[in-house]
Amino acid sequence: MSQYPPRTPLKLEPCARQGAGSGAELFIVEGDSASSAVSGIRNSDFQAVLPMQGKPLNALRATPARVAANELYTVLARTIGLRPFDSLAAHEAPASMLAGLQYQRVLLLFDPDADGIHCGALMLMYFYRWLRPLLAAGRIEMVRAPMFELRWMHEGKPCVEPVQAYNEPHQRALEAELTRRGAQELKTYRYRGLGNIDPALLAATCIAPATRKTTVMTEQDAQAAISAFAPSGIY
Repeated sequence: MSQYPPRTPLKLEPCARQGAGSGAELFIVEGDSASSAVSGIRNSDFQAVLPMQGKPLNALRATPARVAANELYTVLARTIGLRPFDSLAAHEAPASMLAGLQYQRVLLLFDPDADGIHCGALMLMYFYRWLRPLLAAGRIEMVRAPMFELRWMHEGKPCVEPVQAYNEPHQRALEAELTRRGAQELKTYRYRGLGNIDPALLAATCIAPATRKTTVMTEQDAQAAISAFAPSGIY
C-alpha cells in the first residue's frame, strides 16, 4: 500500500480493490456525462472512474507551480497514490513511485472526436513530463471508442448486427466493402460522446478487459503527441 493514501475527490467513482497486485484500473474520462456512462457499466470491484471536467492544462509548457496547483493533476496524483509535489520529480525516482501506486493501469477514455484526441495528447504530455515512469512501465493505455455505427438493408431486411468504425478512413473502407457485398440503404450514424453509445457496446469495446480495444502508450507515443500539438517543446 502507498504511504500516501489517496484522498477521495468528490467526482471520483472509486473501486473496492486498490494497491499493489489488485489489478485496479483508473479510467480518466472527459466529464460528468462520460463518467455516468462508464460508471454505470464498469466493474466497481476493480475499475474506478475520474472525470477531468474540462480540457487539461498543457503540462508540458506550464511551470511546475502551475502544474502543482492544477486541480486535475492534484486530484489525479492523490488518486493514484502520490502527494501532488511527488509527481513533479517522479521521473527521477521510478522504482519508489511505481511501488506505491494504487492502480495497475490508467486508461484514457475520451470521446471519439477532435476534442477527445486533443485531451488524449495533453494527458500524454503530462505523463511524459511528470510521470514518465508510468509510460516506461506500460501502465498508461489509450482506449479506442467507436466513432460511427453503420446500418444497412440486405434483400429487403435490416442488418442483424450493425458494425462500428473507429475513424473516418475506417468508415469509408467499411462503406465500400458493404456496398460491394450488396448492402442497400446504407446509413452511417456518428456517436456524439460516450453517453451516446449503447451501454452494452460501450462495455464491450471500451470497458471489459477481455474485449476492449486499447493501445499501451509509450514514450514514443507521447513524443508524437508533442510533435503534433506542442512542437516548440517544454516550457
